[in-house]
This record gives sequence, C-alpha cells and structure tokens, in this order.
Amino acid sequence: MDLARTRDELPELIGRVALVPTMGALHEGHRSLIRLAHKHADHVVVSVFVNPLQFGPNEDFSRYPRTFEQDLAACEAEGVAAVFAPSVEEMYPSPLQVTVSSGTMGTIVEGAVRPGHFDGVLTVVLKLFNLVRPDVALFGQKDAQQLAVIRRMVADLNVPVEIVGAPTLREDDGLAMSSRNVYLSADERVRALALSRALRAGEAERAPSAVLRAARAVLAGEGIEPDYLVLVDPATFTEVDDKYYGTAVLAVAARIGTTRLIDNVLLEL
Repeated sequence: MDLARTRDELPELIGRVALVPTMGALHEGHRSLIRLAHKHADHVVVSVFVNPLQFGPNEDFSRYPRTFEQDLAACEAEGVAAVFAPSVEEMYPSPLQVTVSSGTMGTIVEGAVRPGHFDGVLTVVLKLFNLVRPDVALFGQKDAQQLAVIRRMVADLNVPVEIVGAPTLREDDGLAMSSRNVYLSADERVRALALSRALRAGEAERAPSAVLRAARAVLAGEGIEPDYLVLVDPATFTEVDDKYYGTAVLAVAARIGTTRLIDNVLLEL
C-alpha cells in the first residue's frame, strides 16, 4: 500500500479507481465503504484529511479524533491501493479566494445550524477529485445532506465522477457509527440511543405529520431538544408535507452532553 502526502506521490493506477474520502478515525462504517468501493473499481484510494474549512469557529476541529497509525493499518487490512494524507498546507497552499458554493441546499437543515459547512465540504471534495482523479467516489448515507449536496455539485458542474451512497452502519444497539461516538460517556452513550429510537418510531408511520409526531415523542420522553428533526426530500433537503409521497429522509441532530450527533433514515411515504 502506498502512502502519499502530495499529489506527486500518488501512484499512477491503471484501471478504474474509487475514492473513499475520510477525515480519519476510521471505524467499521468506513471499512464497509472501502469494501463496497472494491466492488466498483479495480483500485481503492482512501483520503485521510481533517478539513478545517468545514468546521465552524466553535466546533471541534482541534479535538477531532486523529488515529493515523490505526487508520493506515485498517486500510492495509482492507486492501487499499493508496492512502492520500495531505497536510493542510498541501491542500491549501495559499489563502483561498475561490471556493465552491453549496447554494440554497447548503443553508437549510444542517447548513442552517452550521453556516458555511457545506461550502467547506464541497471545496475539499472537489479538490480531492481533481488531485486523485477517481472514476467513482463513495460516501455514507449517515451524512445524508452531505451526500445530496455532493451529488448536486457533480451534476451542476459536470464533474466526471460517479457518486455512490452507502447505507448507514450501526452498532448492535442501533447507534449510528461515528468517529464522534468516542466523546460519549457511558451514560451519554445510553442516552444517545434515543436518536435511533426516534427514527424507528417515525419509520413505522406513513403520513409525514405522523412520522414527525412519533419521532418527536421519543425525543421529548428523553428530554432531548434537537437542533432539528425534519422530514425532507432526499434530493433537495426541502421539507415535505402530507401531500408528499415517495422516498423521504427523516433526519435528526442533537447534542448529547457536549457531543453533537446526527442520524437519519430513508423511508417510504
């Protein structure tokens, strides 16, 4: 397995290339993305880069978990061809003047709580696409709005990369796998299960208003006040009403102690 710190160090891979962009702290969810990537390409490249552009001034950039040696070992075990682990200086050698705008999609739901977040995501993803030049890139459904805005960027800017979304991987008790789960205390870990329980309660309903009522009731029962709990169109992330039918995303974000968690589920209305 090759380790590249710069574009010049990336190997020339012959055949179809898949990219799995990550911020490191790899868990089983990331590994499942890598395994799926092998089914879509001849070679898999994993990027490990904690992107400062997508963190707000009061967010956890400095304490975001960094487990680079373990990440390399996981990639080696999963048969990755190359790990691209650039420095901040390599990715952003001079102050940025031109960035990617996520448009209206980047200002609603998660974007309303984290202004500028999706602009930072799209900017780094487009740079990674230009540097690695993959044929296909894989992203987890757990970050459903991120997946939606990346798909829209690729479509709107004619980026020649196929985007594949992968199902959310969960712990045995239902908690969505996340690098931030390590921040939770034992009691907070138990309380965090209310998020997946709320989604399951909503999933059992079929009318949008009933979906939201059922999910809210679970969170209220645990005394959790979410940043948002919304039922949205998966392509635009605009909220749907009782006239809507088809696939929708029930998405939630909440703080459990000092840790902010997100989760979502796809359902049919």
